[in-house]
Amino acid sequence: MVSPALDTRLPAPPAAAPPPTRRTRLFALPEVRWAALSAAAFLAALPLDLAGAPAWAWGPLYALCYAAGGWEPGWEGLKALRAKSLDVDLLMVVAALGAAAIGQYLDGGLLVVIFAVSGALEALATRRTADSVRGLLDLAPERAVRLAGEREEPVDVAALRVGDTVLVRPGERLPADGTVVDGASDVDQATITGEPLPAPKTPGDQVFAGSLNGTGALRVRVDKDASDSVIARIVALVEEASATKAPTQLFIERVEQRYSVGVVVATLALFAVPLALGADFTGTLLRAMTFMIVASPCAVVLATMPPLLSAIANAGRHGVLVKSAVVMERLGTVDRVALDKTGTLTEGAPRVAGVRLLAGAPAEEEVLSLAAAAELPSEHPLARAVVAAARERGLPVGRAEEFSSAPGRGVRALVGGREVRVGRPSAAAPASGSRASARRTAPDVVAGVVSEVEEAGHSAVVVTVDGAPVAVLGIADRLREGAPAAVAALGRLTGSAPTLLTGDNAPAARRVAAEAGITDVRAGLLPADKAAAVREWERAGQRTLVVGDGVNDAPALAAAHSGVAMGRAGSDLALETADAVVVRDELTTVPAVVALSRRARRLVTQNLVIAGVCIGALVIWDLAGHLPLPLGVAGHEGSTVLVGLNGLRLLRESAWRRAAATAA
Repeated sequence: MVSPALDTRLPAPPAAAPPPTRRTRLFALPEVRWAALSAAAFLAALPLDLAGAPAWAWGPLYALCYAAGGWEPGWEGLKALRAKSLDVDLLMVVAALGAAAIGQYLDGGLLVVIFAVSGALEALATRRTADSVRGLLDLAPERAVRLAGEREEPVDVAALRVGDTVLVRPGERLPADGTVVDGASDVDQATITGEPLPAPKTPGDQVFAGSLNGTGALRVRVDKDASDSVIARIVALVEEASATKAPTQLFIERVEQRYSVGVVVATLALFAVPLALGADFTGTLLRAMTFMIVASPCAVVLATMPPLLSAIANAGRHGVLVKSAVVMERLGTVDRVALDKTGTLTEGAPRVAGVRLLAGAPAEEEVLSLAAAAELPSEHPLARAVVAAARERGLPVGRAEEFSSAPGRGVRALVGGREVRVGRPSAAAPASGSRASARRTAPDVVAGVVSEVEEAGHSAVVVTVDGAPVAVLGIADRLREGAPAAVAALGRLTGSAPTLLTGDNAPAARRVAAEAGITDVRAGLLPADKAAAVREWERAGQRTLVVGDGVNDAPALAAAHSGVAMGRAGSDLALETADAVVVRDELTTVPAVVALSRRARRLVTQNLVIAGVCIGALVIWDLAGHLPLPLGVAGHEGSTVLVGLNGLRLLRESAWRRAAATAA
């Protein structure tokens, strides 16, 4: 079945309307309503039929099942037939009606229900993705404060034009892409670049729509229209990349159409030719309908689905949600892996990675205790990292007095009568007249230590006590547990070294890559750059697996052959765009699920051979001899059960252990 096109231009619900519940949203889709009605009618008819109740009791229920589940695909199939295209939907409906024509109401009803439920799930997945893309647009505010001289003018964001100046107060989201013309602040732009820490912004720096302003006020000159912002381009990239998967779907449809044409032509020939030669009508019809049943693709479909669905269920029990059987099959074909840094290879939370004491500084524990006391009132992620480091060591965190914070620079406080400053290196110049001037550290020494810390891939924070720099703290993101093992396993499975794609700076990217065992590093990338790299590999014939977590990873996830999102910290768009979600953020499950997918593909091949042999034997028997209808049904259902049981082997716990061992 062909998924409806993703449409992000649907009108938003009226503001006054109450938000729909999850159940309301589910049944708002007509495909879901018809599938539910068809399944309910089938389940009501089934026990009556099996119990031997009279036909008037279960017959209308089967009729309702056929009508509810089959009218829409039948109508679409007729429209396709009018356009000189034989749709597989029509074949399924004809097969179901053919089964009913010879009294096999249960088989036909089951076929209708399976097909209707599949279509409903497809429509639901498409709607959820569209809702998620629309939600991304909500990151940018609808209103902005435009400055006309010194006068503030609230306007719709859509009314902003290139060259306008807007005022962004602390805690507000940026309304447009632009350049800071006045003010200083720290801006959280993780949704765009994936950087784990807020970036300091001063006049001349670029900012993005949808990013979150910190504690300072900014005046920003608008550089791009709302329709051309990075957020808007991310939406367009997701839609465009999702559409590039259509050729595979079209290939499958062409194969199904040829099969459909073959079955229909063979059935009509088997019915018409004997009649033309004077054969009995009832016997000829019975033989043709028997052929329709034994040639039904149900066995082939079930030959494929049980291994993949079993693999999905097994992966789900171990914290990996694979969204469909198609995704599970595709995961086993990847031959290249690209990983995001922050929140994927790393935990996404900064920590103190090292303390570099300067000449004349007190003991390391005392420096860290003073810095933590000064940072305690601050909400900045760097401040939380310093406080956490002190508490992990069991150090006392004193009370800070006369606390003040300067956006983009750092904090100042009195701790036990001593003036403590903790901030960025640019704010650490020694003040004249300090009580510690006799032991002051030369600025070039401080700069040298800062440079060493930053070259190691850490964010440098300078601690000064009574005006004298005493230490440089190195702040870094912690590598996720199991990351090196996962990287090595993915390299072995795909036969190529994984690549790191990140929006973070090059030194930080190189440090994390070295710790994880990655040699191919691409840093400083915007979302479009990540997607472009993935498309380049795809054009070269490499089936790429992208592992990421943020909005900035969504275009690459959509462009990739397969995408996996980290579930705990992942953005809504990344979770919806990705083909699979690692719920517990255990990176080692990614190579395990790839190995499980490859085993599922091997079982699919086995099942297709079994199904093909069984269907071929039954068809030949029906064509060359006389296949009794009960035996034909038994053979058809028997082959279905056989391939189903073979596929269910992947439900066992040992299947996951074997996959994990293969990936280890």
